[in-house]
Amino acid sequence: MRWSGSTSVSYACVLAGLILLTGCSPSVNRYLLIEQSLLAGDPAMAASIVEQKEAEYGEKSRLLYGMDRGLTLQLAGDYRQSNMVLEQAEEAVERLYTRTIRSETAAFLTNDNALPYEGEAYEHVMINVVKALNYAVQGNLTEALVEARRIDHRLNVLGDRVKEPNGYRNDGFARYVSGILYEATGDLNNAFIAYRNAFEAYEAMHGWLRIPSPSSLRADVLCMAEALGLTAEFENYRNTFPDVEWEPASARRDLAQVVVISYNGRAPRKEDRYLDIPISLDALQLVLLNRGLSQSSRQRDRAVVDSVLYGLSGRVVRVALPRLVPQKTRVPFETVVLKDEQERALTVRSEPVYNVTALAEKTLADRMPAITAKALARAASKFAMAEAASIGAHQAAGKDAGPWVGLLVGLLTKGLAVMSEEADKRSWETLPDEIHVARAWVVPGRYDVEIQPSGQGPAVGRAERSLNLAPGQTAFIIQRVMQ
Repeated sequence: MRWSGSTSVSYACVLAGLILLTGCSPSVNRYLLIEQSLLAGDPAMAASIVEQKEAEYGEKSRLLYGMDRGLTLQLAGDYRQSNMVLEQAEEAVERLYTRTIRSETAAFLTNDNALPYEGEAYEHVMINVVKALNYAVQGNLTEALVEARRIDHRLNVLGDRVKEPNGYRNDGFARYVSGILYEATGDLNNAFIAYRNAFEAYEAMHGWLRIPSPSSLRADVLCMAEALGLTAEFENYRNTFPDVEWEPASARRDLAQVVVISYNGRAPRKEDRYLDIPISLDALQLVLLNRGLSQSSRQRDRAVVDSVLYGLSGRVVRVALPRLVPQKTRVPFETVVLKDEQERALTVRSEPVYNVTALAEKTLADRMPAITAKALARAASKFAMAEAASIGAHQAAGKDAGPWVGLLVGLLTKGLAVMSEEADKRSWETLPDEIHVARAWVVPGRYDVEIQPSGQGPAVGRAERSLNLAPGQTAFIIQRVMQ
C-alpha cells in the first residue's frame, strides 16, 4: 500500500487536530463548586453537587464518590443518608483489595487513573469515624459504639500489616473519638483503653503528624485510671504529664457534656509534577526551551502543546508524579461559649486533634518510591511501543511514503504517550485540613452555645445553637469552617 504526500498531510492535520481538541473542552472543577457552597454556608448544595457529579466521578472512582457524598451529607445534617452512603463505601473498600489483570494492564498502558481508586488507609479509618459521629449526633450511642469497635479492628489489622514503627499504623484521633463514646455510655474500662491507645498513637506519630496529644486526652487518661483504681498506671501517667489539670470521674457524675468537633480548612489537593527526560542533545534543548515557556502557561494548555512538540521530536520520555499542594487552615482554635438561662457563661477552647495534610504528606512520601518506579517503567514501555510502531509503519509504507508515515505515526504514538502520562491525583478532598475538638462538662439544663473561630471576623464561621441537656447526656456538635 502506497500513501501519497497529500494524503499523509491530511492525516497529520487530522491527528494534530484530535490531539489539540482533547485539551480544549472546558470543565469546572467539582471541588471548586463544593467549596463555594460550603463557604456560602450551604452544605446541602454541596451534597447536591456531589450527587449531580456522580457520572463525572466514573466507575473507577465509586469509593471516592461515596466518601465525598457521605461527608457532605453529614455537613448538611442528613446523618442517616450519610451513613447509608458510607456503609456502601466501606463495603467497596473490602472489595477493592483485589485487582483484575485487565485493569492493571490498562493502567500500565496509560496511567493509574485507569485503576479503581482504593483510598488510603487513613481515609478508610475516617469512614468509620464519620459514621460513628453521625450516630453520636443523633444520640444513638449503641450504633456509634459498633463503629468504635470497627475502628479498633481496622487499626489492629493495620498495625499488624504496617511494620515500620514510624508509619501510619495507628490513629490517635480515631482512638480518642472511641474513648469519648465509651465514656459517654459509662464503659470506663474500654474508655481508658481507648484513651491510652490514643495517647500512645499521638506520641508515636508526633514527629510527622505535627500535633501533640491533646491536653484534654491526657486529662481523660488520668481521670479513667483514677476511676478504675489503676494506681500504678495513674502514678505513671501523673509523672509523665505533671502539668495537666484534671478532675476525678466523681466530679463528672450527673453532669452533661458538650463535644464540639470542628472541621477546619481544606484537605490538600494533588497536581501533576512532570519529569521530561530527553534522550538526545536536541531533545534536551527542546525540553529546556519548553520548560521556560511553560512557566507562563496553563498546565492544561501546556499538556497539549507538549504532546505535539515531544511527539514531533520523538526523543522525549515524560514521567508524571503526584505532588501535594497544602491548603492550610488559618484558624488555630475555636472559642466555645455556653450560656445557661441565668446568662452564666462557661468558655472553653478547642485543640487540634487531627492533621489531614500531614497524614496525606506522610502517606504519599511512603508510597513515592513505588509510584516512581512504576511510572518510569510505564513511560519507558510506552516510548518503546511508540518507537516500534513508528519504525514498523515506516517500513510498511514503503520507500516513498515511509518518511511521512513514520513522522505521522510518531506524532500520534509518541504524542499520545506524552499526553496520556498523568499522575493519580484522586483523594478525599472534601475532608478538612485539620479537625479540632472542644469538650465542656456542665450542669444539666438549657444552654445557648456559640462557637467562634479565632482570627476571623464576627460573622465568619460563627455558629450558634441551643441545647437542652439531661444528666449524663453527651451532646455532639459538628461544624465546618472553610478558612
